[in-house]
Amino acid sequence: MSIALTDLTKGDVVSTTTIELNRADLVRYAGASGDFNPIHWSESTARGVDLPGVIAHGMLTMGTAVDIVSQWCGDPSRILDYQTRFTAMVPVADTTPESNPADPFGDDAVPGARLEVKATVGAINEEQGTARIDLAVINPDAENARVLTKAQVLVRL
Repeated sequence: MSIALTDLTKGDVVSTTTIELNRADLVRYAGASGDFNPIHWSESTARGVDLPGVIAHGMLTMGTAVDIVSQWCGDPSRILDYQTRFTAMVPVADTTPESNPADPFGDDAVPGARLEVKATVGAINEEQGTARIDLAVINPDAENARVLTKAQVLVRL
């Protein structure tokens, strides 16, 4: 798939997706990243430091959100820059008993959190051959729904 700057207009929604996370995803991410902070897996530790429960790693949230742009442009190496500010935590409920407790990493895992991501063209720079894609990342089940602020991805097209 080839996307040309001339095909884009500021304000175009280029993609939307829903990200589902469960506690097994947090375990996998902890193993991959080396971030074994117990607020990402221990309910009692998380509540003990006044969190609403186990929360997703911020970098997991950030990384899964930008995947929508990688998929849209067809090549992650087109992403030149990605910046954001974290606005809200993403609590991930324990849903393992609702899934298959014998296979918590299986494909039938029930999500403990959902994020909705919308990618919109924020700016186009024809001279540099780039587009800025703005991400809206919300947790529709939270009172403070906005998870990331100023999530902006610079893409060379």
